[in-house]
Amino acid sequence: MIRTTHPSSAARAPRTAGRRRSPTAPSRAFLWTRRIFLTALTGFVLLPVYVMLSSSLKPLEDVSGAFRWLPSELTIRPYLDIWHTVPLARYFLNSLIVAGSSTVCSVVVAVFAAYAVSRYRFRGKRIFTVTVLSTQMFPGILFLLPLFLIYVNIGNTTGVALYGSRGGLVLTYLTFSLPFSIWMLTGYFASVPRELDEAAYVDGCGPLGALFRVVVPAALPGIIAVAVYAFMTAWGEVLFASVMTNDTTRTLSIGLQGYATQNDVYWNQVMAASLVVSVPVVAGFLLLQRYLVAGLTAGAVK
Repeated sequence: MIRTTHPSSAARAPRTAGRRRSPTAPSRAFLWTRRIFLTALTGFVLLPVYVMLSSSLKPLEDVSGAFRWLPSELTIRPYLDIWHTVPLARYFLNSLIVAGSSTVCSVVVAVFAAYAVSRYRFRGKRIFTVTVLSTQMFPGILFLLPLFLIYVNIGNTTGVALYGSRGGLVLTYLTFSLPFSIWMLTGYFASVPRELDEAAYVDGCGPLGALFRVVVPAALPGIIAVAVYAFMTAWGEVLFASVMTNDTTRTLSIGLQGYATQNDVYWNQVMAASLVVSVPVVAGFLLLQRYLVAGLTAGAVK
């Protein structure tokens, strides 16, 4: 007796086998929960951006009244007026000079200090490391008054104007960006094998040659992460910039307050200026994102 197989059951067999889920695959409930959570998180993040963008494209009358999700009139006039209501270009230049200078100084000093701490043994090494880390435990406002008095006394004694100058603001930013940079690069340099230094010595390099030809290229993601951190910290800092600057050296974080007058607040220009000044930071972060993540991960693991 020949037993025949129903064609429909034979056709369904491969499909059923293909639908079997792996034991390690996440459940459907987990997948849907993740999708819902990520969707809600995306909306939560993009909602303020949409409010800023829509408000920057509205006339002042529409922004001053009740908020509307869909603008009744679109205009780019706020993006043109932001450069005339306040000297935004000067504030932008001041922030660029201060943030760029503090970033360069922080990276250069941190590279030499971290290389010395990670490669050499010297007296007071542990004290130096603990001191660098301990500075991160104190709030910034604790250093505001001492730095202000020091700058004023230096200016009265030597004539070097640190208060109200870009150089004084750069030195101020180094007080809290440099310790973190040294600590982070120390861990990253320590993860670079010492055999690379020894190979450079065999090839005729000295300590500085080994640093710049071997260690720095190998630790480039960490150095870029430190540079991004130092730049972002100086770019958006408000506390010290509000005290250590004057009308000519004012930065963007303080200059944006100029859109609020005694009679009115130019909300559409505030939103437009906020979007404009955030472009350099966002663009730099997107371009250096992979280096930033690699540098932070390596430094944290070490």
